[in-house]
Amino acid sequence: MNFLLWGILPYLTVIILVGGLVWRYKYDQFGWTTRSSQLYESKLLKIASPLFHFALLAVLIGHIVGLLIPKAFTDRIGLSQEMYHAGALYGGGLAGLALIAGLAMLIWRRRRTGKVFAATTANDKFMYLVLGAVILAGLIATFTGETTPSGEHHNYRETVSIWFRSLFVLQPNVEAMAAATWQFKVHVLIGFALFAITPFTRLVHAFTAPLHYLFRPYIVYRSRDLQPTRSTSGQRRGWDPIGTSDRERGRR
Repeated sequence: MNFLLWGILPYLTVIILVGGLVWRYKYDQFGWTTRSSQLYESKLLKIASPLFHFALLAVLIGHIVGLLIPKAFTDRIGLSQEMYHAGALYGGGLAGLALIAGLAMLIWRRRRTGKVFAATTANDKFMYLVLGAVILAGLIATFTGETTPSGEHHNYRETVSIWFRSLFVLQPNVEAMAAATWQFKVHVLIGFALFAITPFTRLVHAFTAPLHYLFRPYIVYRSRDLQPTRSTSGQRRGWDPIGTSDRERGRR
């Protein structure tokens, strides 16, 4: 079972994610969107959306640091385990709570605004359920996952992080992940589910990068004159309407 969960399932999830993104891009480019509901309600969205997205960015940075930077490196630069743990606990916990708050506001807005709720599909509801579950599981792992059921100390950088980095070299360290506490295992499994459904939900917009903005030409804006300049003939400068030029008038 450990080999199936921590040795096979990660790669299966990546296959579903990449394959789903390719399929969605090929057959549903017009659906590759967040289906914004800002036109229906914008006051609460202006608060909830930035809160959620900035908190999500902070959480992602925390995951990258915790999973990709080895413990030996932080020890070498003089960052003790106690200092790292405190930063992860308070910084990660605060970002996670902000993420929960932002998501709760988005869900509440979607439920209380009639037009927004009417535009909510079953797919959206399932996505919010999985997204909320993975965030909640992450908070539980942050605050309670440092202790095993027997009372021993658990450091996820010596279990989960080692397993995660081993996936990139196609040699999954199943034993390392198996030694993690159940809180981290649940968080990772729900995370697999979230990545697997992402290509088929509105979360697909996270993989859209507007790179064409870097190469498009500048847009020139010109202000409208408050007092339009008139020509010597008393007519406003610009194109003559069809049938009103001097030549056209002379033919009549």
